[in-house]
Formats: sequence, C-alpha cells, structure tokens
Amino acid sequence: MLPSQPLLHAAVFALAVLQALASDTFIAAVYEHAVILPDVTDEPVSPDDALALMNKNMDVLEGAIKEAAQQGAHIIVTPEDGIYGWHFTREAIYPYLEDIPDPAANWIPCTDPTRFAPAPVQERLSCMARNNSIYVVANMGDKKLCNSSDPGCPSDGRYQYNTDVVFDPEGKLVARYHKYNLFMSETQFNYPKEPEAVIFETPFGKFGIFTCFDILFHEPAVVLVSELQVDTVLFPTAWMNVLPFLTAIEFHSAWAMGMGVNFLAANTHYTSISMTGSGIYAPDGARTYYYNMKNEDGRLLIAELDSHPHLSPASPPAVSWSSYASSVERFSPNDHDFSGLIFHDQFTFTELTKPKGNVTVCQKDLCCHLSYKMAGKQEDEVYVLGAFDGLHVVEGQYYLQICTLLKCKSTDLNTCGQPVETAQTKFEMFSLSGTFGTNYVFPEVLYSGVQLAPGEFEVLNDGRLISKTRTRKPVITVTLFGRWYEKD
Repeated sequence: MLPSQPLLHAAVFALAVLQALASDTFIAAVYEHAVILPDVTDEPVSPDDALALMNKNMDVLEGAIKEAAQQGAHIIVTPEDGIYGWHFTREAIYPYLEDIPDPAANWIPCTDPTRFAPAPVQERLSCMARNNSIYVVANMGDKKLCNSSDPGCPSDGRYQYNTDVVFDPEGKLVARYHKYNLFMSETQFNYPKEPEAVIFETPFGKFGIFTCFDILFHEPAVVLVSELQVDTVLFPTAWMNVLPFLTAIEFHSAWAMGMGVNFLAANTHYTSISMTGSGIYAPDGARTYYYNMKNEDGRLLIAELDSHPHLSPASPPAVSWSSYASSVERFSPNDHDFSGLIFHDQFTFTELTKPKGNVTVCQKDLCCHLSYKMAGKQEDEVYVLGAFDGLHVVEGQYYLQICTLLKCKSTDLNTCGQPVETAQTKFEMFSLSGTFGTNYVFPEVLYSGVQLAPGEFEVLNDGRLISKTRTRKPVITVTLFGRWYEKD
C-alpha cells in the first residue's frame, strides 16, 4: 500500500533534516528576479488585479524554487519587491498587502489557509516551501490595524510594513522581519517603533535577516552579527548600483568578509535604474555572483557554504584595522592634494604620478597609506589615492571612513570619483591601510567590467589589504570602506 501524502511529506522532510545534520555545510540559493511591474497609478487596483500581478511574479519564483530544490538547495532567498514591484503610493500598495501573523502562531498556511485573514500570497509561498522541502525567503507587504489610542497610528488607521518572511521545509512561517531603515522613496511604508533583530535556528546554523538599506546601519545589521552571533544573513534587496563603492556585488561581498558571516543577497533585476547584482558570499570571498547590465534576464545562483563559518579553518582572523597604518610615518608629503566628490562626499585625493611608490593622503583623523607597483600603466589612465572621514548626508545620515585607490574617469583630475566601469592598468602589487577609528571596515577590490577578485587579495590582521599576486585583470578600485557606527 502506498503511504499517504502527509506521511510521505513527513518522511521526505525528516530525511532532509538528517542530511543537513550530517554535514557541516549546506547548499544555498539566491534568485535575481526580473520583476513584472504593475501599471503606475495613484489609485488602488482591485484585490483580484493585485493578486493576478503577484501570481505572475510568483509563477517565476516558483520555477526558480523548484530548480533550486532539484539541485539540492536547502534554502533560497528571493528579492525585495520581488512579488509586486515598487513605485507605489501609500494608498495604491494597499491591495497588495496581507496581515502577516507573528511566527509564534506556529502556522502552516499551505495546510491551514483560513486560520487567519485571507492570505493567498502566504499560502502560496508556504506551499512552495512545503512541496519542495526547502526554506523559502520572500519579501512582501504586511498590514496592521491601529486606532487613535496609539499616538503613532497613521491617519488611515493602519501600519504598512516592508516585510521579509521565511517558510521552513514544512511550509511553516518561522520568521517575519519588518524593515527598519526605509530608503527615502519608500513613503508607502511605515517603519516599526523599534528595530527588530530576527533570528531563527536551522539544522545548518543560526540565521538572521534584514532588508536592503538596513545593511548600512548598526540596527539591525551589526546587532545580528556582533551580539546575536548569527552564522548566515539573508538579504532580500532592491539595490541600485552606485560606483565606485556601492555596487551590489562589491559591497555585499565586502560586508560578508568584514563581518565574518555568510551572506545571501538576492537583488531585483531592472537595468534601467541600475538594479542588478546578487551573490552567495562567505567570509573568505564570493562563492558565486551575478552582475548583468546588458539584458533583463533573471538568474538562479547556487553554492555550498560552511554551516558555521566562525568555526571553519578558512575563517579569517580578527583584524586590528588601524594597527599597521598607525605605526608608520607618512610615506611622503603631498604637494598636490586636491578635492573631489564621490557620491556627494568630499574626498581628499592625491595622484599616483609614478608607476610604483609609497603614498599617503589624510583627511581629519584618517590617514590612508598605499604601497603599489603598476604593471604597464596606460598613459591615458589616471589613478589616485583618496580619503574621506565624515558624515554622509544624501539618502541617509551615517559616518564613513574610506581609504581608496581608484581609477579616474579620464586624465582630467576633475573626473576623479565619477563612476568608471572599465580600465586597462593591472597592478603587480598593492597594499592599502588606514588609521581607522572603527573596527567595522569592509575590504573591496573591483576589476574592470565590474568583476570581483575572489581569492586574489587578503586582509592581514594588522589591517592591510594586500594583493596576493599580480592582478588578473585591470583594477577599477581597491577600497577599505569603514562604517563608523559609534559616531552615529
């Protein structure tokens, strides 16, 4: 006699758990999704029309989830805004929202869809997880009624949250995270009254989750890693690339290295506003990544990761980020320092006028030291060493300390700091360090064509970012991106 469907599912789930427990690694997947967007309107559409649009996107996500599960993935992350898109007013997004209960409710929407208010999106996501025996991470909208007794209650009587949900391989809702640091265009959402630090345990490590712009702030990002000691961070995002430092793949890879955790970043794909760049990152570098500004294709990425990277022999040692730079004198005085803007921040630059040498540039309390040797410097290419120590105030306010070796857009020094995607000059070696006042420093190396350099550089425990060998490709930027949370 054939086993019943519930018994068969339970057996498959138990086997998956045993397999995960038997290994110190797990298979992770992220999906970069070319989102199907609704028509732009200030007026709410009907709930049926909203669900129809969301089902089109979930059809695509379901295909990716099935493929990931077939390739052995234990968990898959999908992007921020991946189910309904963006460009909503507060009123226009309302038909797309559902009431998402606290995971303590112990709810499997796939098998008990009527327990709470109608929740067809949660039901479908739950079934995707359950039917494929995989953790599914998705981003959607949550709505919560409030009343006049709550002084923070909006005038329309409800809170609306940009929300991540996680369903386990049984389809149970195990995590719900409300985005705290809203990007400036997210006027359709509220932020929670207090930042949430959301974690959940799996057979392959402790996981934390936050969304997009959250990564630049102490809460919840640093809290999850430094205080709650998660092994892996899940990161749905809708990231608009900003060269030279805030391109998705370079910053997310650098963040994983600087924080010493696995990082699963799933971006939306929409090249007209520079959205692309997803990856699976470990503390020692990228396992796999995708960056494509040429077409509108999505991409499924799958890679193996250590379940507990802090315990891995490959885990990088603790770094004293200012140790080396504070112990050396300025290599040489600069008579030709000049100022330039990078993403609205006023940097101090000095030009690398020789094919090799030792250079220092300072701004306020930050001095950046560079030793380098170029490999056949191109005459029509200019490189500079730059320093920034101050408050960034454009799309948010946060303190930065940045040391960077970067290629200028042209031989005109006024173009230094403007976005550049290609270069021709390789380096025999480089060593970059700075007198950082923070321990939160993220190392980036970006090659021509917006490509990462996994395995080709390392950070020494005295704070030097050094090349291991001659660079395989021409260099766009070598950067130590310091985030001075303590000054916030």
